Amino acid sequence: MALDTWLVYLLAAVGLSLSPGPNGLLALTHGALHGRRKTLFTIFGGALGFVVLIALSMFGIGALLQASLGWLTVLKWAGGAYLVWLGVQVWRSPAIGGELGASAGPRSGASLFRQGLLSALSNPKALLFFAAFLPQFIDPARSLLLQFAVMAGSFAAVEVLTEWLIASMAHRIRPWLARVGRRFNQVCGGTFVAIGALLPLRA
Repeated sequence: MALDTWLVYLLAAVGLSLSPGPNGLLALTHGALHGRRKTLFTIFGGALGFVVLIALSMFGIGALLQASLGWLTVLKWAGGAYLVWLGVQVWRSPAIGGELGASAGPRSGASLFRQGLLSALSNPKALLFFAAFLPQFIDPARSLLLQFAVMAGSFAAVEVLTEWLIASMAHRIRPWLARVGRRFNQVCGGTFVAIGALLPLRA
């Protein structure tokens, strides 16, 4: 993967990690209930789930590319349209910052890890998102396995760092999101719309 492409991908991954989603809310919840250290189990479980979804998306895409490079163009434009649609949904979504209505009883690390993993894997929108998002950055002339390692590793690192920061500041983030969460959603939604509109035009 070229450095400039990776930098754009990294920026998009940061935007995705900062946008509202079930794993971010789970990190917020567990950070408030169990503390940031124990919430690392939740976070690593979610990161593994996203790596699995990236693998499913990329190697499915790779099979299509082997059949016809024309599929890359189709996927880019279809993916761009999906990202615009997703941006509109995020823009219109209600603000995060509501109730953290889970029980604060003691939880094992394995239980928290499993919950983070299943939260990522059980979200069909995540798989659809990666199927739309990743073709924007795949270079069919380069090793798909190497690109997977770079993309999955970069995304997992960004996701772990972002969710750890969310968990670390859980008590402060809750009132902030309740106050400005609507504007936050609009910024994230606008970012997705811009990515969806511009990335398919890249060579």
